[in-house]
Amino acid sequence: MSATAYSVDLRDIRFVLYEQLDLIGTLDSLPAHDEVDRALCDQMLDEANRICADLMAPLNKNADRQGCAVDSAGNVTTPDGFAEAWRVAGEGGWLGLAGREDLGGMGMPHTIDVAIQELFTAANTSFATYPGLTRASANMLAEFAPDDLRALVCDRLYTGRWAGTMCLTEADAGSSVGDNRARAMRTARPGVYRITGEKVFITGGDNDFSENILHLVLARTPDAPEGTRGLSLFLVPKFAYDIDGVLGARNDVFVTSIEEKMGLNGSATCVLALGAEGEGAEGRIVGEEGEGMKIMFRMMNEARLGVGLQGLAGGAVAYQNAVSYARERVQGTSVENFRDPGAPRVPIIEHPDVRRMLLWQKVHVEAMRSFIYSLARRFDLTKHTEDSGLRDRLMGQLELMTPICKAHCSDRGFECTVLAVQTFGGAGYTGEFPVEQHLRDTKIASIYEGTNGIQALDLLGRKMRMAGGAHFMAWMGEATELIESARAHEALADAATALERAVQTAGMTAMHLSGVGAGGDIAGAMVHATPFLEMMGTIVLGLHSLWQGQVALERLAMEDVSDADARFYESKVVGVRFYVAQVLPRAIALSKTIRSGDKSCLEEVLWK
Repeated sequence: MSATAYSVDLRDIRFVLYEQLDLIGTLDSLPAHDEVDRALCDQMLDEANRICADLMAPLNKNADRQGCAVDSAGNVTTPDGFAEAWRVAGEGGWLGLAGREDLGGMGMPHTIDVAIQELFTAANTSFATYPGLTRASANMLAEFAPDDLRALVCDRLYTGRWAGTMCLTEADAGSSVGDNRARAMRTARPGVYRITGEKVFITGGDNDFSENILHLVLARTPDAPEGTRGLSLFLVPKFAYDIDGVLGARNDVFVTSIEEKMGLNGSATCVLALGAEGEGAEGRIVGEEGEGMKIMFRMMNEARLGVGLQGLAGGAVAYQNAVSYARERVQGTSVENFRDPGAPRVPIIEHPDVRRMLLWQKVHVEAMRSFIYSLARRFDLTKHTEDSGLRDRLMGQLELMTPICKAHCSDRGFECTVLAVQTFGGAGYTGEFPVEQHLRDTKIASIYEGTNGIQALDLLGRKMRMAGGAHFMAWMGEATELIESARAHEALADAATALERAVQTAGMTAMHLSGVGAGGDIAGAMVHATPFLEMMGTIVLGLHSLWQGQVALERLAMEDVSDADARFYESKVVGVRFYVAQVLPRAIALSKTIRSGDKSCLEEVLWK
């Protein structure tokens, strides 16, 4: 491939789906998906990849340069080609791939949906935000929408006739959602309210390719208590519609401006004014008053896993560009011949430091893919298993891992793009190659849907304490089982021992922070929330690398393994060694930092 081309590693995607996760075997045990076979999944992957290569990816660079525009009437124009891309995504069923069939979706497994989302996001991250939020809106409304609206709105969202947004953030409130000031006034019609206020940083807040847009808006009724407990959720359409979905008058919700950003320029990040031209934008309540945050967490958690996927996709496509460039770019001699001015020049992939950077990217991309796809598989099981005990355990692990997925994968994915630019050298800093755009487009992932610092607070302050710490203990149990299984392979014995020590260190660190918090020093515990999440993420990805190495060794032991497959499997084992030697020690160091008890950054003298 060219170093400027879109490319994804379908071989590794299939390895994770079929060889590591045994997706088809899992689906055979779930009645809802027992007719889904590998041929169908492969056909969908190939077709999605073709669409990405032929349509989505070629729009990416121009979308970055052209960006979005808004006119004086509040109408947004998206980059050239986005309308056609949206039509293809909607008509092809890609928006509702895992949606309920009775509501307009295709009913496919979430695991396959996530794999295909990786392709779309890698091809054109800014475009992928529109279907991503539309899909999440439909999934949430499928569960919580008013009965008389559910089928109507979900069908239109899943098929791409309408689009969806999530409207939480307000000026000055930022991530402190409980400080929101948007108001919802009751009307004489049951369930109908008039919404006034302003929402900021609304991704996909308007477009020029869908018939209608459904804004999911958090607002406060007049007698509601302060904080998040007083927030309710409302469905606010761009255009009113009747019971048959026929569009009517323009609702009083308008874009007043769009943000100028460092990246993701094809995605319209809007400021929305509700009720600026009248009594308020009309909206239907979703759920009951005061349930807004509880319901919105359904969409927020899906979005946070999607942001982790964005980190994976950005890092993966940047790595593919970097390794291709490193094979093509001839510069310098080999280190063995550096004193010989007449020695032949070699591709930079022959240089040790370039190989180090490339392998760092490779092992992180592959471990993140394993991590995120495995969470999707857990989600499929929670939806369809008849074993309530298994469902509860799986949901507990999903709760625990969501902030780690969002924060750690967005951070590591961005680091992959940084190293990809570094691999290109000066050329990577120019617009001639796509990696500088991948870097800019991926950076936002650590910021939106709750900054990574907030994810760390959520992990340490909430998720670790859920069920009395049972979810964390269950994770340690699963990790121990994997380690013991991998230890049976001599080639993985040292890696298994290192990860065993890391998991034990995580338990010891968690107990230390629990003791600090129990002693009343909440700030002293929370100042280490981000290092704790990074420690956990580093260990989690290490475990996934170990898991992949184990599967690879088992495959190598089979008969009739092709040379290409043998190289693929052997690279997994090398990747485990690299990760354990060069990445995992970071987790041990972070634990030492946390247990030092240092909280010097809290000293008042620094900030007065």
